[in-house]
Amino acid sequence: MIITRTPLRISLGGGGTDLPSYYEKNGHGFLVTAAINKYIYIAAHENFENKLLLKYSQLENVESVGEITHPIIREALKATGDWKGLEISSMADIPAGTGLGSSGSFTVGLLKALRSYKNVDTGNIAIAEEACDIEITKLKEPSGKQDQYIAAKGGICKMHIEGTGEVKIQPLDISFATKNTLEDNLVLFYTGVRRSASEALLEEQRYLDQASLQRSLDRTRELGYLSRDVLESNDLGSFAQLLTEQWIMKYQRQPSKVHNEINELIQGGIANGALGGKLIGAGGGGFLLFYAATKTELRKYMNSKNLVEIPFQFDYEGSTVIVSQ
Repeated sequence: MIITRTPLRISLGGGGTDLPSYYEKNGHGFLVTAAINKYIYIAAHENFENKLLLKYSQLENVESVGEITHPIIREALKATGDWKGLEISSMADIPAGTGLGSSGSFTVGLLKALRSYKNVDTGNIAIAEEACDIEITKLKEPSGKQDQYIAAKGGICKMHIEGTGEVKIQPLDISFATKNTLEDNLVLFYTGVRRSASEALLEEQRYLDQASLQRSLDRTRELGYLSRDVLESNDLGSFAQLLTEQWIMKYQRQPSKVHNEINELIQGGIANGALGGKLIGAGGGGFLLFYAATKTELRKYMNSKNLVEIPFQFDYEGSTVIVSQ
């Protein structure tokens, strides 16, 4: 029995510039991201029936890897050897499709479980790149590299993605006090709306012409660098304002009825004590992230809108094996 625990993430700046469609054409991408203590759990266990039994939101019981419907599980098993007599189960603290990078976390956690099951010592960064290869190259998902790398590494990190796709990920150079203040003052609310990140990204590309989309993402990359700078200089008030500017950029790229409603919630949150806020993830719903030094009125307002607060802390371990028997 192997059980892995892999964190979800919140994007703090520059999200969207980790997509191959951006960094391959524009030299590089840059973003700031953080792992949080909301997790995906993957269990791999021997199945004495000599079949492949898969338990996720659906149930599959098949004879061979090629028969598997779930694309990520199928490709992960293909990539890690010959498999018979295996049971895989997954659980999550947060529903999929809510903007916290669940697909990347799932792939990283699954690969780590499979490698550990075979007693193969593969480093987490290598697993992150393998997860990117499965999702981006093999499955052709319009996915970036943020989710896989921060899920594997953990912490509060800055990511530079070369035009070649090479990733350099490092912990953000901030003090312990700044980390604590940031953790205390970031507030996460669930909108109750779930949507595929792939669908949201494709809609964004359909709505804007390439020149407009590139200008928007160029500015988003600048906001990634600015987010790094203000966080590393402990200027958290400016960081909060950058959250709002990032939301405005996304709102302009993806105008919709849902985003009109989300914009009203964000502006309402700012009017009720938050210093800044944004929608987490590719768009279309999910979680709202606010920075608020005083939270009473913000919570009261969000409660009146029937939004659920999700308390969280930062995760500094990344994907890890929590049971090995």
